[in-house]
Amino acid sequence: MAQPFAKSDQRRSIVDWVWIGIKFLGGLFVTVHVYALILFYAPVPATATMAERVIEHGRVYRSWTPIEEVSPHLVRAVIAAEDTRFCLHNGVDVDAIRTALDERERTGRLRGASTITQQTAKNVFLWNGGGFARKAPEAWMAVFIDGFWGKRRVLEVYLNVAEWGDGLFGIEAAAWGRFGKPARDLTAGEAALLAAVLPSPNKWRVDPPGPYVASRARGLLARMNTVERDGLAACVFLP
Repeated sequence: MAQPFAKSDQRRSIVDWVWIGIKFLGGLFVTVHVYALILFYAPVPATATMAERVIEHGRVYRSWTPIEEVSPHLVRAVIAAEDTRFCLHNGVDVDAIRTALDERERTGRLRGASTITQQTAKNVFLWNGGGFARKAPEAWMAVFIDGFWGKRRVLEVYLNVAEWGDGLFGIEAAAWGRFGKPARDLTAGEAALLAAVLPSPNKWRVDPPGPYVASRARGLLARMNTVERDGLAACVFLP
């Protein structure tokens, strides 16, 4: 006669745990979005990738720099290298995703279609790895910060949290570490070299650049001219 009560208790226990999970996820959702709102005004204190590098190497080098103090060459170089449609999409580039999926059907290879905004969302709020399990929250946060922060703030945060290799985080640390000068004084060639290594900053070198990086930087210089000519970075620069 005690069995029905045992089953009832078990069901209540499952419901309790589900409710706890829902409350936890709801609280996490609210916390992340409140944090995102704060970061519209405040510098990002740290990221998961920075924590990983501290564990691996003992320290990182970083310095927050307002976008007004970053060379326009660097802004154009990053957009040319990572996301030429940065000013046109809402944080997620649906056209780029479709193109990548079509290319996968033809060639069997899947190339990246993450925007600068998605990379910023991943760096600030999420973690490296995780595959498709990370992509959904990454896309959501990308759309959220694109709408709330605006393009200029998104790129400012990206430039200040991106990893540039050897424990260098943020463009100011990268400019001093690679060229011994502040970010505002970077030339077009130096900006192209820095942007050229962004896909794999701990593998590819700027000092000195190998043949692949040098070739990629030359290509980026031409694309930077296109970005400037066609106003593809206009959403970043103040009128």
